[in-house]
Amino acid sequence: MTADDARPEDRRPKRFPPPQFPMRRPARFAKTPPAIFPAILGLMGLALAVRAGLSGLALPLSAADLLAGLAVAVWGFAVFAYLAKLIRRPGVVLEDLRVLPGRSGLAAMTMGAMAVASLLLPFSPAAAQVLVLAGLAGHSVLAVILIGLLRMGQLPLPVNPSLHLSFVGFIVAAPPAIGLGWLGLATALFWVSLLVALMIWALSAAQAFRALPPPPLRPMLASHLAPAALLAIVAGLLGMDGVASVLLAAGAVYSVVLILVGRWICVAGVTPFWGAFTFPLAAFATAMLGAGGVWFAPGVGVAAVALAVNPAILWWILKRWPGGKLAAVTNVAEA
Repeated sequence: MTADDARPEDRRPKRFPPPQFPMRRPARFAKTPPAIFPAILGLMGLALAVRAGLSGLALPLSAADLLAGLAVAVWGFAVFAYLAKLIRRPGVVLEDLRVLPGRSGLAAMTMGAMAVASLLLPFSPAAAQVLVLAGLAGHSVLAVILIGLLRMGQLPLPVNPSLHLSFVGFIVAAPPAIGLGWLGLATALFWVSLLVALMIWALSAAQAFRALPPPPLRPMLASHLAPAALLAIVAGLLGMDGVASVLLAAGAVYSVVLILVGRWICVAGVTPFWGAFTFPLAAFATAMLGAGGVWFAPGVGVAAVALAVNPAILWWILKRWPGGKLAAVTNVAEA
């Protein structure tokens, strides 16, 4: 039968339901984007860097405490918003993990609990204990789910820098663990995280020779700096000064490379992936300030840059959250 032989009703265009007026609005917090969390984690890292800088200069810590309080409040509200979405439909976490902004954002959310533990440790060791354990538990659950999705072939296999957040992010719990006297836990986290970071660095370097990341994903390359900085911090706290120096030197070399190719990295313009700049920058500043000596002055300089960059990127991202623009560009699942 030809198209001319078809019945007239078969040739009619399909009928679609009329548009709704007013347009349907998603439930409150139903489209909370995980992409808010990397930049919020960067704000918490900035508070830790400011605390380290003021301590090294023997200045009052009131400014650092104020910034820490602001960072904890922003993180707490963001976690509340995402938990409201998760309670509405628990399976939404699997859908968010299937996209890169969701994977990196959820990892940053649980890393945030560990960072908050560091911020609250001087004021409430009991709260820090709860947050360390909760952060490690949540991060472990996300890592297990992610491994399951990878084994089932539901995620792309190429290595990307966001794997540091998912599988090396446990190291953020080591500094507060040391402060709480949990040296065994901190030591285990250091060596396991170092091994995983070395594997990801090696695989990423091998992949870079085969294919470079597309312009929108290039800011994620800054994530490679965070493990070096965090591992250097923990090595210094554990008394492994030689290891800390090697990691700091490696981080310094990589940061110079990032600066030299900065225009190439940022060629796509400002995107939500710019949140990947914030935490590595603050962590590297904290590592240098904590090491002291010849590292202190450069650390002050990096902390000053982070003071300008991190809040600006966070504001750019957060102001796109309420209207749903951030959810749309990051492929957020709706609960």
